[in-house]
Order: sequence, then structure tokens, then C-alpha cells
Amino acid sequence: MTDASGTTGSEPESSAPSPIEDATTTGTPAVDAAADAAHADSAAQLSEADAAALRAHEPVPSRTFWANLNSPFALGFLMTLGGLAAFVVGVAFSNLSTIIIYIVFALFAALGLDPVVKTLERHSVKRAWGIVIVYTVFAIILVGVLWLVVPTMVSQISQFVQSIPTTITHFENSDFYDWLHANFGDQVTSITDQVQKFLSNPANIAAIGGGVVKVGITVGTTISGIIIVLVLSLYFLASLPAIKTAFTRLAPARSRRTVSSMIEQISSGIGGYLGGMVVLAFFNSLVAFFLYLFLGLPFPLLMAVVAFCITLIPLVGSVLFWFIGTIIALFSSPLSALVFAIIYLIYMQIEAYVLTPRVMNRAISVPGSLVIIGALVGGTLLGLLGALVAIPVTASILLIIKQIFIPRQDAKT
Repeated sequence: MTDASGTTGSEPESSAPSPIEDATTTGTPAVDAAADAAHADSAAQLSEADAAALRAHEPVPSRTFWANLNSPFALGFLMTLGGLAAFVVGVAFSNLSTIIIYIVFALFAALGLDPVVKTLERHSVKRAWGIVIVYTVFAIILVGVLWLVVPTMVSQISQFVQSIPTTITHFENSDFYDWLHANFGDQVTSITDQVQKFLSNPANIAAIGGGVVKVGITVGTTISGIIIVLVLSLYFLASLPAIKTAFTRLAPARSRRTVSSMIEQISSGIGGYLGGMVVLAFFNSLVAFFLYLFLGLPFPLLMAVVAFCITLIPLVGSVLFWFIGTIIALFSSPLSALVFAIIYLIYMQIEAYVLTPRVMNRAISVPGSLVIIGALVGGTLLGLLGALVAIPVTASILLIIKQIFIPRQDAKT
């Protein structure tokens, strides 16, 4: 039967909502109870190791790398892609290694000159004019040093090659040679003759550097590299504040104050370290020059340049030059060599306990063992310049570990 409203009598007038629907729509505590029950069921399904990892806020073992071994094909495919990507990056890095080295050295040069520019800024000099003044003075000093040193070095090197027979003859007439001959026999004479023949032949000297053409190419590459580093360092020094700001903004907002403080500490520490190394190397070159000059030893200016370059090597540079300078002086006069060794050894103690603490007061302190390891690694990879930049890099890594990694580990319970 159909009533006036058009509905059949057999249909119910309305359907009552179920308890679940009512709880869902009205938001009664039944929803929370159901969610808690589901969460409890899922938590119960977790293993004891996963539950412990969740409580410690660490990666869940069931979701780590070893859990993916259940899909060996996908895992092998991803590992192959990762290996190919690493190979491509390695090849690219190898091909661009020279450019990367130029960039790194230019950045370190900019950090080394930045303290000088900041000093000028504290005396009411704008940064742009400070950079111009610093590079102008640096260019004048460089041109002056080259104008004074290069002709003298060329003449002294030529004189050194020409005086090899005379030097060896003088050495053979010395008491030290007689002592060697008395203790070691004719082997000393044979070795001396071979050294004289080898050094007197210009072809052997050229062969050491790989030939005349290769030596010329090396000299040209070195000059062009120095020019590139100087130009890049000028741009880096001009934009150093913007670079620091950009690196700071890469960090989350809550960590930017800490990151900015670390960047300032690292940059000021590197700048102080590089400036201090140059100052100490300059003192070493002065001592070597005056010792060779006053003791009547040959090639004082050449040895001063050698001392400046070698003593840039951290920690072991002074000891290395002490050995080299003594051996070279030994060929001219054993007594002068002994005096040189004693006086330079005294200077090394003064440098270690008086000059270095005053000059390096702004540099980041690094343990002695890490200094040796860093210098060895840097020297092996990049030679003299690698040994120079290895220590500030090590100091920066130590600073990051002390201010970021260790506090995070201390915060864990």
C-alpha cells in the first residue's frame, strides 16, 4: 500500500545510526579508545629491538639497510646506480682537480688577507679601499722581491753549478774528508767523483725535471696558476661577507646564530694561522740570510728563499731547513756549518717558545699529533701548499666536532 506521501508501508520510517557511526560523527571518547587500541595492536606487533629504537629516537632496525635484503633485485639496482654515480663524480673530480686546487688556495689566500682588511676597516677605511690598499702593497712587495731576488738567484744558481768542482776539491782537502776516508776507505772518493760528474753535466740537471721542455711548461703553468689564484682571491676577498652570509642561511633558522659564530671562528682562525705562518717563515729567511752572510757561506739570498719556502711547512719545516742548511754549509767549511747549526738550533727554540705563541695567538689550537698527521696527508696529496692548508682544515674539523657533534652526543640519554 502506498500512502499519501508516496512511501510504502513496508519501508522503515528511519534507520537509527549505529554506535560506531555515532561515535565517529560526534567525536565521543569511543574514537580515542579505538585509536588507542589500534596503536596498541601495532606497537605489540613491533619487535623488542624496534620498540627500544623508537624509545631512543634512533633508526628502526626493521627499516634499515639490512631490511632491504628482502628485495635483492631493487637493492642491487640501487647499489649499481650508486657505484656508477660515484665513478662519474670521481672522474669529474680528477679532471677538475687543478681548478679545485686553485679555488681552495684562492679561498685560503682571501682568508689570510681578510684580517689585514678588517684592521684597516677598524681605522675608518672602507672595505673596498682596504682591499685596494692591501693588493697594491702586495703587488709592490711581490714585484720588488722578484726584481731583487730573481736576477740574484739566477746568478747564484749559475755560480753554484760552475763552482761545483771547486767546492768538491775544497771538501776533499778538508779534515772532515780525511776522517771519512780513514773510516770508510776508497768508497768516499768514488762517491764524491760520481756526485761531481752528475752535477757538472747540465743534461742530468735537466733530466731531473723531466727535460728542458717539461721544465718550461712547468714554469709557465706555475706562473699562470699564481695569476689565477691571485685574481680569484681578489674576488673572494671582496665577496667574503656575502659568502659567509650565504653559508649561514643554508642552516635552519634556529641554528643560524651558532653557524654564524662557527664560520667567524673558523675564518678568523684560518686567517690568523696563515698570517702567522708567513711571518714565522719570514723570520726564518732573515736568520738564514744573515747567518750565511756573516759566516761567509755561499748563496745567502738563495738560501733565504729556500728557508722561506721550506719553513712554511708546519712543525717540521724549521727542522728540515736546519738539516739542509747545515749540509750545504758543510761543503764550504765544517766549522761554519757547526756554528750555523748551533745558532739556528737556538733560534728554533726561541721561535717555538717566544715567537710562535705571540704570532699564533689568534689561530685555532691543534694537538701536535694531528699537526703531524695533517701535514703528512696534505703534503702527500698536494705537496708544499697541501701541507700549508692541512692544519687549518684540521682545526676547522675539530671545531665543528667540538661545537656540533659532541653537544649532540651529550644531549642523548
